[in-house]
Amino acid sequence: MNVLRFSDLAAAGKAAGKRVFIRADLNVPQDDQGRITEDTRIRASLPCIRMALDAGAAVMVTSHLGRPTEGQFRSEDSLAPVAAHLAGLLGRAVRLERDWVDGVAVAPGEVVLLENCRLNKGEKKNDDALARKLAALCDIYVNDAFGTAHRAEATTYGIARFAPVACAGPLLAAEIDAIGQALAQPKRPLLAIVAGSKVSTKLTILQSLAAKVDGLIVGGGIANTFLLAEGLPIGKSLAEAALVDEARAVIAAMKARGAAVPIPVDVVTAKEFKADAPAAVKAVAEVAADDLILDIGPQTAAALAAQLRSAGTIVWNGPVGVFEFDAFAHGTETVARAIAASSAFSIAGGGDTLAAIAKYGIERDIGYISTGGGAFLEVLEGKTLPALEILGRRAAG
Repeated sequence: MNVLRFSDLAAAGKAAGKRVFIRADLNVPQDDQGRITEDTRIRASLPCIRMALDAGAAVMVTSHLGRPTEGQFRSEDSLAPVAAHLAGLLGRAVRLERDWVDGVAVAPGEVVLLENCRLNKGEKKNDDALARKLAALCDIYVNDAFGTAHRAEATTYGIARFAPVACAGPLLAAEIDAIGQALAQPKRPLLAIVAGSKVSTKLTILQSLAAKVDGLIVGGGIANTFLLAEGLPIGKSLAEAALVDEARAVIAAMKARGAAVPIPVDVVTAKEFKADAPAAVKAVAEVAADDLILDIGPQTAAALAAQLRSAGTIVWNGPVGVFEFDAFAHGTETVARAIAASSAFSIAGGGDTLAAIAKYGIERDIGYISTGGGAFLEVLEGKTLPALEILGRRAAG
């Protein structure tokens, strides 16, 4: 996708003295005392903010936080803890502006944080009047929040329509590049791992990928539904019997293209869903009526690992077993380490996937880790994200 990039504007000196409005994703978790417990998103936003400051811009940054009610300020919805944390990371003052829609004072070389944008009436509905007011605040609008790119809101879409210049920040640009490398122009073979508890939540993703990938690895409850589709026993495992026909259609679509959905040949079972439940490795055909399938077996894991090591591109969304329980984590660990060892370009996204990457310490060995969550899933579904669409339209003139 062709979009204007803020890095190019900054490098060309076109941001000097300009009012730059950055839509970041600073939606971080906090404890009951309002203390930030995990700051990955704030740290991921630093390069864009520093780029604007180094370019001599007057910098305004905003983000949503939580799910506030528009027009009703509550202290727990405030970005005040984020402003303090951001100031510490930047090593400079960050002023928090509460009422900013009708104008905000900011000088070149200064950065201000604009209070939770979802407190503004009309934000979520992408109100035109609000969007025009936001656009009037700046000379350059920068979207650096991939995590909200699937939502057409005033600070993610409307402002980009009306701002004098609309561009992508470095984090958003990196996501665009990684998605393009993985899905638009992938090195073959292209393998995708789609795992999770329910086929229904990822059916459109499976259907979209079935038309693109050379191998579609399913895991978790999704894999159980595919086992049912192949007439294999799953005991009392989590599955969606009503979607067996859809699973068969995905298998058929892959087969028609000369591709495949690898079906597990062995699994790890337990009688109860508990961390300390005794684990048993079984051939998939030998699963008992009272068994729960909680992981793929070692033979299946080894076969998948060999496939992944020889891939050209890997898209990963979801662990293949209950990796939170050590006895049922071996499949996910084997797959994760195979992806890390592969020379393929890999892109990974989704909360559980990121947790598995962190658990096995392979962050440096994944080609790109998406911060997008819902936006990442919508890309896998083949959807055009509104925030990217409008930036592409603006770049095209």
